[in-house]
Amino acid sequence: METADVVIAGGGIIGLSVALELAENGMRVTVLERGRAMSEASWAAAGMLAAHDPENPGILQALSELSLSLYPAYTGRLEALSKQSISLRTRFALQGSRAGERLPANAETLGRIIDESEARSIVPGLNTDNREFLLLLEDSLDPRDLCAALPKAVVAAGVNLREEITVNRVNASAQDVRVETSDGVILTAAFLNCCGAWAGSVPGATGDLSSERFGIEPRKGQLVTVMLDKGVSLGAVLRTPETYLVPRGDGRVVIGATVLRAGFDKQADSEVARTLVAEAAELWPPLAASHIVDTWAGLRPGSRDGLPVMGCCGNSRLWMATGHFRNGILLAPATARILGEMLTGKATSVAVDCFAPERFAATQG
Repeated sequence: METADVVIAGGGIIGLSVALELAENGMRVTVLERGRAMSEASWAAAGMLAAHDPENPGILQALSELSLSLYPAYTGRLEALSKQSISLRTRFALQGSRAGERLPANAETLGRIIDESEARSIVPGLNTDNREFLLLLEDSLDPRDLCAALPKAVVAAGVNLREEITVNRVNASAQDVRVETSDGVILTAAFLNCCGAWAGSVPGATGDLSSERFGIEPRKGQLVTVMLDKGVSLGAVLRTPETYLVPRGDGRVVIGATVLRAGFDKQADSEVARTLVAEAAELWPPLAASHIVDTWAGLRPGSRDGLPVMGCCGNSRLWMATGHFRNGILLAPATARILGEMLTGKATSVAVDCFAPERFAATQG
């Protein structure tokens, strides 16, 4: 019978990043992915490392700052292991307020508030009417680069990555965890559920914490890629609470994104795509001359309170890391570090009690 120190269910950016961290700490790790690694929310993301977005919950700040500090070493390690390039596409972002409103009160602690003239100098053609703007030192990357590099990197690091495998049952005892799969049984010392929007569907994997308790559910986000007209360029991420534009550096711009409760439907809607482009063009009129080259939808994992769920789940051998919602790409390195520390009995780099699954225990009816 196959054995492992840790079995991870879910081959997205969270599961694979934790696997890499554990493997590099000398642990034998098996990752079970029901489809293809990095093919769900990770593949569908926009790629903003938006640690200082004033719309983020303040409670995420310490975890976000930790992740930013880890990102250069994280991508460097992925490049070294995978032989794939992961390039930063932009280095700063222009954050606008809602139309007719002011920026949040904490904005000046996160970046530099600028006037309309400077905002238009950074993004020529910007419609600044009835908005305030904040200049942020913020990187973005193309998640498709991570999708190409991360699976190769974990395999090179010694992780047993098994795709097209379903987890049928997880049974924990005092001695070990028996993971029953569509391709046999694995005995492991610990089981980690990183199944994203599907985290609540792993039978027996969360001890006494049912999916109803922590409330993980898919939040559908549709995005669009447009090709700018010749001679038009965008050199920074442009974002408001209503829309965002993320340039890829080659004339393409990603526009997003919807936040819908639509179950597990990933169908992209052409009318939604046109609406996204129209709303973005109101903010940046030069976009009106662009044309749509791709549209897709992904399922972000959202928790009941909108925060990540990380930690032990009702049994000392059962663990969870999901619920990162719109910040999975940003928070992956920090989540990997934190779970690595938890699973090896070390003190965590930042306080994470606020993300513990147990916080939902009092809400169970």
